[in-house]
Amino acid sequence: MTTPGRIVRIGGAGGFLGDSSLAAPQLIRGGDLDYMILDYLAEATLSALGQLRAARPDQGYARDFTDWVWKDNLADLKAKGVKIVTNAGGLNPRACRARMEELAAEAGLSFKIAVVEGDDLTDRLAALSTTGVSEMYAGHPFPDPKTVFSINAYLGGAPIAAALAAGADMVITGRVVDSALTLGPLMHEFGWTYADHDQLAAGSLAGHVIECGAQATGGLFTDWRDVPDWAHIGYPIVACEASGDFVVTKPPGTGGLVSPAAVAEQILYEVGDPQGYALPDVVCDFTQVKVAQDGPDRVRVTGAKGYPASGSYKVCLTHGDGARFIGAMPVVGREAAAKAKRQAEALIERAGDMLRERNLPPLRASRIEVLGAEATYGANANPAALAVREVVCRIGAEHDDPEALQLLMREFHSPTTSMSVGSTGWFGGAPTITPVARVFSFLLPAADIPATVSIGDKTLTVEGPRPSPPVTVIAPPAPEDPLDAAEMTRVPLVRLAWARSGDKGDAFNIGVIARRPDLTPWIRKALTPKAVQAFFAHEFEGAVAPQVLRHELPGLGAINLHLIQSLGGGQFSSLRLDALAKGKAQQLLDMEIPVPAALAATL
Repeated sequence: MTTPGRIVRIGGAGGFLGDSSLAAPQLIRGGDLDYMILDYLAEATLSALGQLRAARPDQGYARDFTDWVWKDNLADLKAKGVKIVTNAGGLNPRACRARMEELAAEAGLSFKIAVVEGDDLTDRLAALSTTGVSEMYAGHPFPDPKTVFSINAYLGGAPIAAALAAGADMVITGRVVDSALTLGPLMHEFGWTYADHDQLAAGSLAGHVIECGAQATGGLFTDWRDVPDWAHIGYPIVACEASGDFVVTKPPGTGGLVSPAAVAEQILYEVGDPQGYALPDVVCDFTQVKVAQDGPDRVRVTGAKGYPASGSYKVCLTHGDGARFIGAMPVVGREAAAKAKRQAEALIERAGDMLRERNLPPLRASRIEVLGAEATYGANANPAALAVREVVCRIGAEHDDPEALQLLMREFHSPTTSMSVGSTGWFGGAPTITPVARVFSFLLPAADIPATVSIGDKTLTVEGPRPSPPVTVIAPPAPEDPLDAAEMTRVPLVRLAWARSGDKGDAFNIGVIARRPDLTPWIRKALTPKAVQAFFAHEFEGAVAPQVLRHELPGLGAINLHLIQSLGGGQFSSLRLDALAKGKAQQLLDMEIPVPAALAATL
């Protein structure tokens, strides 16, 4: 039975493989935690771990966790009784546990460590390749099994809850949906089941807020000057109630900022349809979520709604598809941007000639970006940027055969003495040739992918949710656009709104949150799908069916823009500098928005 008024405190100590070593000791010592989560598994990370496991079968997990976070904080974890839930197990959770047990034994300590498995579908790869399944977003055919690096289903929070119920001190998973690292402990602590849709949605939202570490406490915040002490930024804590409502906070005395706007930005990060945010345990509706200041560095989050889970699990497959060359070349002096661009074009042309002379196929893709001249802004670039006197020219190219790219590698240095004056040579080390890793996603019935939990000499099987009848969901009504005033003026969007962007495969989203309720109608009127698609026209290069979807979030006074086929393949499949869409919200905030002059005077 849940103790009345019980609060469960969960800290988010890592948002990616390589996050700060500051987070874990800060949260363990100053967070008064029940649990600490660490999220390591971006889709692209699985590709890298798959290649590592292929070369070394004893690897494939996050050594950053075992030999850094775990090893350095063992004594404090034992003394404080903080339980860890993490997907650091990657593609080899049993090896991760073995390394943890080895390090603990060396320190004279012991912990009950559970492993959640069942997500790795490698043994089913051959069978799945013959089913005719296609990629769920782009419709691509199933890749050649010989090129596959990893294939994993996204499990939910129920197996984690089962591991904790079995007495685990620490839970190591493979691929689970990121927010499940938080939802699992809450299901265990409060006894939530698959029937508790609203609570599951709220717990998933709590996990979504902290899964990216300090992004919830001022990291990447639009008003970055308002965020104190980046050097000692506090990592997020959610204090969760049995109802599902929760408060976002951070350890006392740390830097960073916990404000409604900063939390709202994170709520919208990497979200497509906020009313159909499908997870393994529940489908979430965030359209009526509200955030409110609840004291210094405390923000209360309420209003999440849930619907029955679909009964399907998303499966993420990563595979190799040829090779990529990336090189960077600085040019300094007068007309640096023009010189760098011409030099790069000449180098690509030369490589094409050399391939043709050898009867080899041409480069299948190439991209030139002059960094320092606003290359990522397309037609929105400031013309004055072309007058800069220092640039770095980034050249990317792809070919089916890595050996063919050796020609470009060999020629890459030659312009230093034969082309543009001011060429300084390499930048950031020698250029590289690496495999192109692509993501292939599809759905499978959850009933076909039972999870297993191993702890001590026990193994438990945990079934996923069963399919439920469809639920009719009514979208929030779109209000009428306001009428223009007699006198209108144009102001940058940043004066009206906060915004955060993130990648969603070969797409990105931008959540736009009004700074005041009276500004929302004018933001909506200006940011139509047509206007946003025109603003980002350069991002849809090569798209077959480009599209911008707009979703209403009246609870936050926000809209969410979802730009489909806008990242040139996305993640490791893209040659673009900003393949993860980290800067797209910042670019949109420069867009000028028509507002009444009287309203502009109040900003």
